[in-house]
Amino acid sequence: MSSDRLSGMSQAQRDRLAFVELRLRFMGEIRRQDLVARFDIQAAAATRDIAQYKELAPGNMEYDTKGKVYVRAAWFRPLFDFPVERVFTWLSQGYGDAEPARFRGVIATEGTSLPGRVDLELLSTLTRAIHRGAAVKISYRALSSGLTTREIVPFALADSGLRWHLRAFDRRSGEFRDFVLGRFDDASILPGEVADHETAAQDIQWNRITELELVPHPANVQHPDTIEAEYGMEGGVLKVRTRAAMAGYLLRRWNVDCTDDHSLKGGEHHLWLRNRQALYGVTNLVLAPGYDAASKEW
Repeated sequence: MSSDRLSGMSQAQRDRLAFVELRLRFMGEIRRQDLVARFDIQAAAATRDIAQYKELAPGNMEYDTKGKVYVRAAWFRPLFDFPVERVFTWLSQGYGDAEPARFRGVIATEGTSLPGRVDLELLSTLTRAIHRGAAVKISYRALSSGLTTREIVPFALADSGLRWHLRAFDRRSGEFRDFVLGRFDDASILPGEVADHETAAQDIQWNRITELELVPHPANVQHPDTIEAEYGMEGGVLKVRTRAAMAGYLLRRWNVDCTDDHSLKGGEHHLWLRNRQALYGVTNLVLAPGYDAASKEW
């Protein structure tokens, strides 16, 4: 019945209702002002949208009189079927936050990504914990230890270019770490306060910004101007600012030769890191091409 009513609505109406659900499902709350700000509508219209969503899915939200906000109910059941990629786009880039489009693009588009196992309900637990600043009890499959149960304090999602990670403080190791989203088996938000040393402000690798200077590979590229044009280099160099915690992922994704003497061979290495000293103190350099050759100096 709800799907029939949705199909009879205008695209604009469905977009607003889908936004209500996204906020509820992944942020755990929705305010009238959220709709006003996102769609540039009047407060009265936002009130009608929330009432309409509640009518379509009466068990999905409750009103918190103390906080004056609608919150996700324990018996939440989604109305909209969002692809995982669309949810990540909304979470990370702040656009595309509407009902999934029903029409194909005007040109053919293909990708090369491998399928990944990410459960959206589990993801919603993690994103709500980030939003609240709460700790989470998880069941997680690690390569080194297999399936374990631990407590983490998540604060950000991180896209390596190949897969999504969760950046969090791991109470088991006492360190800030990256957790692959596809390796989570279960997650539940924990009550209680989070200690200061567990917060994002204390994650040195996350807060440190390093500038990488990438240039055409001196040995592997015959026509460096081709690479300069491809990457929009200025003066023959591309300067990229990134978090230290993300540097290894970036260098690996773009096959950047990080050796001191640009000694990596192969057509995949179009770029060379000119200022290797910028990586001093970066902890995930095991991912960087050429790390083994230079590890003694790092």
